[in-house]
Amino acid sequence: MGSAEEKAKMICSLMTLEEMVSQLRYDAPAIERLGIPSYNWWNEGLHGLARNGISTVFPQSIGLAAMFDEKAVKRVAEITATEARAKYKEYKALGDTDIYKGLTIWAPNVNIFRDPRWGRGQETYGEDPYLTSRLGVAYVQGLQGDGEFLQTAACAKHFAVHSGPEKLRHEFDARASEYDLEMTYLPAFEALVKEGKVEGVMGAYNRVNGEVACASEYLMGKLEEWGFDGYFTSDCWAIQDFHEHHHVTETPAQSAAMAVNAGCDLNCGCSYQHLLPAIANGLVKEGAIEKACYHLMRTRVRLGCFEEKEPFDRIPYTCVSSEAHKKLSLECARRSMVLLENNGILPLDEKSYKTIAVIGPNATSLECLNGNYNGTADKYVTFLDGIRDRFKGRVLYSVGSHLYKDRWSVLAKPGDTYAEAIVCAKNSDLVILCLGLDPTIEGEEGDTGNEFSSGDKECLKLPESQRHLLSKVMVLGKPVVVVVAAGSAINTLCHPDALIHAWYPGSEGGTALAEILFGDVSPSGKLPVTFYENDEDLPDFTDYSMQGRTYRYTRDNILYPFGYGLTYGKVVVESASYEDDRVIVKVKNAGTIKTEDVIEVYIKGNAPEEKEILRLCGFKRIKLSAGESKEYSIPLPKDSKAFTCCNASGKRARYSDRFTLYVGTHQPDHISTRLSNSQTVKLEISF
Repeated sequence: MGSAEEKAKMICSLMTLEEMVSQLRYDAPAIERLGIPSYNWWNEGLHGLARNGISTVFPQSIGLAAMFDEKAVKRVAEITATEARAKYKEYKALGDTDIYKGLTIWAPNVNIFRDPRWGRGQETYGEDPYLTSRLGVAYVQGLQGDGEFLQTAACAKHFAVHSGPEKLRHEFDARASEYDLEMTYLPAFEALVKEGKVEGVMGAYNRVNGEVACASEYLMGKLEEWGFDGYFTSDCWAIQDFHEHHHVTETPAQSAAMAVNAGCDLNCGCSYQHLLPAIANGLVKEGAIEKACYHLMRTRVRLGCFEEKEPFDRIPYTCVSSEAHKKLSLECARRSMVLLENNGILPLDEKSYKTIAVIGPNATSLECLNGNYNGTADKYVTFLDGIRDRFKGRVLYSVGSHLYKDRWSVLAKPGDTYAEAIVCAKNSDLVILCLGLDPTIEGEEGDTGNEFSSGDKECLKLPESQRHLLSKVMVLGKPVVVVVAAGSAINTLCHPDALIHAWYPGSEGGTALAEILFGDVSPSGKLPVTFYENDEDLPDFTDYSMQGRTYRYTRDNILYPFGYGLTYGKVVVESASYEDDRVIVKVKNAGTIKTEDVIEVYIKGNAPEEKEILRLCGFKRIKLSAGESKEYSIPLPKDSKAFTCCNASGKRARYSDRFTLYVGTHQPDHISTRLSNSQTVKLEISF
């Protein structure tokens, strides 16, 4: 029957204007006379299929980023798409085409996590454009596949310059320079369009330099420049914000007209119900409706929605949350956790401890395993479960404190659970404190109970109730391991014997944590964001200039640097060279424990335009036995963006003729060097 383009044009040619308008809604109705079934475009899958019953729950996106592992991220997306297909086939056969049951997955989120207070930062791949680009492309390729039909359609969101504050997002104008746009905010979207061939792009709620993101001439122009060949959707009810909050229009009809005329094909919301009156009043030309409908039908054709035989019908429903899929979730949880501090207590020597106290509000929490935009696992292993299953001695447990309130019982005095925690700690040989946040207080506006900040954090500290618990346990003099579950940077304001940042690690998080604690596997995660000492020295949350933010533009106020993370091994970079568009690295595990680690490559140019900026330009996850040496190659083509930079006006070019590469298991900064007790190799190259 021809190409997807020809099929889509044919389908649209059979529709009336009213029918075409009806298809521009996220909950598109059936057109029975044409045999077109209803379709709901809204589905989620940031870290496993979400909001659709049972599925495999992987670590939240920020945890996936901490793996620095493109192959694993792609495999997570493949499993997400496989489970989406399995459910779609079965539900469609029953006539169920409701929300969260379609094949258009609104993921990944490739916004830059520029400010650690942003509650939705957990959905991203961190603060670095290069890391975000590589992992984002991998996720898109995993979701979409490379066959005749798309397995699912990925969607790059939220386009663009979107990273809080949550409570202002419906009215906020994000002001960004041309330099910051090209160096930070747009590269990942460009990579997903050009390399990933992403099928969908979602506009953000905010304005960008005065233009509403879902109808921005500048942003739509960028998509055209990059050769975007998919569909564009608004974020949910964002078009309604045009007249209600941004005040760039006066009526719903004007907002709908503005969006569709600019190239917003799909409306997640209800604003496009005003399109027919807008057309009648001359606000919209029929050509704009035809173009939007064509884009949407083309995506459905590419997904095989109109085929007589269901594509991918070989996928059985029993693949959903299968043991093989959960095995990958466990592997990702192991690789995502970041060991921030260790005075030698880890891995734990079981023979040294008869009784371990597990204390804290996240010890038995399912919420802290899930993250937001999550599915529901058929089985969860909490931190307490994992430790109990692994440790042969006695395990004492106390909740210790409420996650954020000053008491558990409304009838009790403040601190009603501290006494039990202290008693448990006193009667143990070791304390494992499970602290942090969860998505009920850190996340998207409207999804949390954190009304005072709409899901954003007010500061970088633990909630006050947990700070009191931590101090009461620390003064007892017992060995203490602190495990923090959170989707962002946290400063515990103390230095325990060991500190692990577990993110929101998915359904297998408890097993992964126990394996790391007892040395069954070595921790190997790296920070995809900078951990700052305090938020008082950060730029204002509403300031979208990158100056003073992330590892590229600040050297002050750093607690744990981007790219940092300890292992139980001792990986040493012995030599590095640049040959045939590749960095050749010889490494050795000089330690006594088998370990995984990440080789990181950073670049710095010599031109004034480079501003002495250090940038990640390559990485590779490696695995070494004790004493083993290996040689690895990391691609770094001479024509890649790594050798370019932007001037003040945002023009990208190669301004330098000499470059310095730094190769190691962390950045070349003095903090990473001190904390890791290892050096990077410096390599000079020129063209």
